[in-house]
Amino acid sequence: MKTFTELQEGVYDPNIFKAIFLAGGPGSGKSYVVRRTTGGLGMKIVNSDDIYEKMLKDAGLETTPEDIYSDEGQEIRVRAKGVTKRMQGNFLDGRLGLIIDGTGKDYDKISKQVSGLQNLGYECAMIFVNTSLDTAQERNKMRKRTLPEKQVEVMWKEVQQNIGKFQRLFGASSMIIVDNNDAGEDVFDKVWKRVAMLIRKKVSNPIAKRWISQELAKKKR
Repeated sequence: MKTFTELQEGVYDPNIFKAIFLAGGPGSGKSYVVRRTTGGLGMKIVNSDDIYEKMLKDAGLETTPEDIYSDEGQEIRVRAKGVTKRMQGNFLDGRLGLIIDGTGKDYDKISKQVSGLQNLGYECAMIFVNTSLDTAQERNKMRKRTLPEKQVEVMWKEVQQNIGKFQRLFGASSMIIVDNNDAGEDVFDKVWKRVAMLIRKKVSNPIAKRWISQELAKKKR
């Protein structure tokens, strides 16, 4: 008899062949928006920052600029990225539903990731968490890991200039922009429903359908 996990993952994953990219600069409130708009959907989260912060803590370091930019902090960041890459590889082996967390400042990197996922049969979408620069600066001051104001401004501008590119890359139906300057629960509820519709959509990609058929055939042997 299959366990519940086995029935929910791999070829049985209800979110199979779906990937959602997240974008939003520091102070955008992206972490909260992600929890409210994707929570409970069973997607696998790929986020090197979470792993990095845990590894910093395990090494007795803090999420302060002094510790982050120290030689040891930078060495840990490299290791954290390696762990994240291996984790994502494991998820991809089973074609599991993914949430790929990031700021969205590097369009070329995301474009290549989307292309690679599509070649595997994935359907990709994006949640873009948007705020004004003033809002981003105010929220940054309240974060545990505060960044210099100038760095927040530079990153905010880098992310903003990619909105149009992302809209063309993902298409209107798969690009969800969340205005999080003062978003209420009604906004998050609508986004959650839209995300749920996207990831529960029946698999139609020929590459994905062929992979599912092959995996199901293996299980019958």
